[in-house]
Amino acid sequence: MRGFAILSAFQFAGAVVHALGVPMPGAVVGLIMFTASLFLGWVKVEWVESTSSLLLKHMLLFFVPMTVLTMRLAPMLRANWAALAVSILVSTLAVMLTTGLVADFLLHRKSAGAE
Repeated sequence: MRGFAILSAFQFAGAVVHALGVPMPGAVVGLIMFTASLFLGWVKVEWVESTSSLLLKHMLLFFVPMTVLTMRLAPMLRANWAALAVSILVSTLAVMLTTGLVADFLLHRKSAGAE
């Protein structure tokens, strides 16, 4: 029960921070705060481990609402398939290119530092 309370508190705190004007989703802000608290030792992994395992075990259930929404939006998706396909392709390529460039930069920087 403590794990659910801790995770819920960070979710709520993230929503509050978002409501105060931070331009990031509350869930992301809460996750960042939770991760920072884990690294700083304010929250012990043991406190949330069993709850996290339970949530991960049943994570597929969290995708059901999104799947239902996608089916409800099928007519709009059919009408705009080309724009969606192009945006998915371009954004995927941008992420792959950025990841490759950052990895290349870090590897060259590491090898230059070793010499």
